[in-house]
Amino acid sequence: MKPFFIMHHGAPADTCVKSRTNEPNHGAARSQSLANLPYQVTASSNVYGPGTQIQVSIHGQQDVFRGFFLQARDAQTNEWIGSWYETPNTKTIPECSSVTHADNRDKEQATFVWQAPKDRQGQVYFT
Repeated sequence: MKPFFIMHHGAPADTCVKSRTNEPNHGAARSQSLANLPYQVTASSNVYGPGTQIQVSIHGQQDVFRGFFLQARDAQTNEWIGSWYETPNTKTIPECSSVTHADNRDKEQATFVWQAPKDRQGQVYFT
């Protein structure tokens, strides 16, 4: 089992702006290559309109995972965009349009709802 985040209460808000942004800050831990990811991220859409809600899921492919840090970005500008609904066992980081785990228990999957800004439309990607 290789958890990619194991902090008890999720990633701290400064994960968005640290020198290794959007990567694990657990000592020597690093993001894994796309070819070797033990999980899959899927979204119900990659196109958004004003106030659109998109369901996003993380599924373990072979193993469980313990944590996550998921961020929404505009595909054209690469800006942080939108907001996440906070659900049980998650913590949102609105400063950078992110959601993270709130506990380090084993998970086989996790599902979230992202909401687009009310004044924009375009394409979004989740990282």
